[in-house]
Amino acid sequence: MKKLMSYLSIAIVGGMISLGTYQIFIEDGELQGAEPKISVSEPGISSTPVNYSNLVPENFNFTEAAKSTVDKVVHVKNVTTYSRPQSFFEYYFGQGSGETQKAVRGIGSGVIITPDGYIVTNHHVIKGASEVEITLNNNETYQAEVIGSAPDNDLALLKIDAQGLDYISFGDSDHINLGEWVLAVGNPFNLTSTVTAGIVSAKGRSLDESNNMIQSFIQTDAAVNPGNSGGALVNAKGELIGINTAITSRTGSYIGYSFAIPSNNVKKIVEDLIEYGNVQKAILGVRGTDITADNYKQFEDLEQTQGFYVAKVDDGSGAQKAGLQEKDVIIKLDDIKIRKFSDLSGFLSSKNPGDRVIVTYIRNGKVKTTTVTLEKYEYYRIKPVGIEVINADDEELNRFGVKNGVKINRIINERLKRSIPEGILITKINEEPVKNINDVKDIIKNKDPYENLSIKIIGKNGKSETYVFK
Repeated sequence: MKKLMSYLSIAIVGGMISLGTYQIFIEDGELQGAEPKISVSEPGISSTPVNYSNLVPENFNFTEAAKSTVDKVVHVKNVTTYSRPQSFFEYYFGQGSGETQKAVRGIGSGVIITPDGYIVTNHHVIKGASEVEITLNNNETYQAEVIGSAPDNDLALLKIDAQGLDYISFGDSDHINLGEWVLAVGNPFNLTSTVTAGIVSAKGRSLDESNNMIQSFIQTDAAVNPGNSGGALVNAKGELIGINTAITSRTGSYIGYSFAIPSNNVKKIVEDLIEYGNVQKAILGVRGTDITADNYKQFEDLEQTQGFYVAKVDDGSGAQKAGLQEKDVIIKLDDIKIRKFSDLSGFLSSKNPGDRVIVTYIRNGKVKTTTVTLEKYEYYRIKPVGIEVINADDEELNRFGVKNGVKINRIINERLKRSIPEGILITKINEEPVKNINDVKDIIKNKDPYENLSIKIIGKNGKSETYVFK
């Protein structure tokens, strides 16, 4: 009897719950499964998780920006051509013409920037390609010529033989705002003409410095996946404000963060590749470190918790001529706030040698300004070895106890990094003393292609070693 009463009680309670549910969801005219309503006046009441970054403001939509962009973003295929042996004899002895084969090594996106077929994409999308194939949104296909590439910036410029193309206009990436709505347009997972929306999450973002790329990205929460690389990041007006280039993910797919190269940097690099065939780097002529809330107390008489601390001013540089000194803290370049080195390097990446910039800095607690003429960053890359060298100043020569040499600025060869550190000096190449990068250029240029390359280096301990490369 007791069990019967228990079952009866459960049935009554269940009926009451059912009736209440019916009154809430049916009599009020809201069917289950309908889109949940979010109370504006009482946002904390909603029990449904809401991604507020994807809530579209009233009277705003992305249709015009999306419509004006999709035809200006292309599908890029990295095609490699190779020969396949046609017989057992060819396989073992390498004779015969072989059968020509083609394989697609990678896919990505690109952005049309002129009506006559100039296209910007990422360097990593076309790296190692023997052919680059471009497919427009209308499925027309072209073979592309690689006009130039900037591996350090992960950008490449392509050209197809076409006229009257829809092209995208550059926006001003220096003046985008946090929280501003953006669209990412590309071809993720081989799905053409895909548009995703998000907001600007951060500016001047640094990533892993070990990849040697210029670090100053726009961070967004627009979904970007493999295949989006080289695609467009546009604002609500449909203007290009970035080239999508990277995601941070443990899985290889989008998990909430994506990064784009700012359009002002892209525009400058494209112009350099067209005019010079390489990137003309502009430098201020200072070296230093970021100031943060964690380390500002380490600096003498410093209360500033953001900015770029000048530890050294290069001799003869534009910064020295303009009066900048050690211990100055740079807080602004023109009207761009400098909180850390990535802000400074990102701004300079959009400038040319010879440009004049207004530098706002703090010295002894007082805010000052000066105008600096940017100079060209002089370097030389010893391609057969994978070493980038720059001129060494007198202070560096004295520190190493030598009268001549060039400084190893970067080791590009990953295997070489294990044995040769950056920052040391090369004093001789093929037994010839080198005083500057022009000496290095001349020796490499005049070297017999079949001759070994010997490089004498000297470390900070004063010990010298010679490396021979075949």
